[in-house]
Amino acid sequence: MPTNEKNHIETDNSPRRGRRVLFVCLGNICRSPAAEGVMRALIDQNGESALWEIDSAGTGGWHVGQLPDQRMRLHARRRGLELTHHCRQVREADFSRFDWIVGMDSQNIADLRALAPTPADERKILPMGRFLDPQTGYDHVPDPYYEGSEGFELVLDLLRDGCARLRRFIETKASTAAAEGCDAR
Repeated sequence: MPTNEKNHIETDNSPRRGRRVLFVCLGNICRSPAAEGVMRALIDQNGESALWEIDSAGTGGWHVGQLPDQRMRLHARRRGLELTHHCRQVREADFSRFDWIVGMDSQNIADLRALAPTPADERKILPMGRFLDPQTGYDHVPDPYYEGSEGFELVLDLLRDGCARLRRFIETKASTAAAEGCDAR
């Protein structure tokens, strides 16, 4: 197992332990709120809302307090997703609050690593590209901000499958940790 996958979940007794996920993109108006919405829908669909904490943030603070991009909300709504998150900037305290911090692209990952207070916190960072279907040809979730409708649809397609894979990965880690009586990261 690679070093960044060693067990590192906090030792609290919360039912959410190991299942606290923060999605991060540049401005927290397109990709990360969409990932939050897709993951919430997956969790709700499986009746697991009480077991998970899902949130999103941006590495930049340009849109703090705003709703996600109107185009992303429109495309998400067509799929039955309501993106009501208010944009916020990622902060150092997020490394204490969340078990997994998932960046949408390599720049997000680099920014998160620079912000991580400790090496253990760096191990919480995962690239969303790791969970994308290799057949798509994408190793990251592209920013649709300057694209047309196709860009927003592509992001939602990638996230639908990627979040399902991420959920399975986290469940496996949490189950293994519970069986071993240790932390899941």
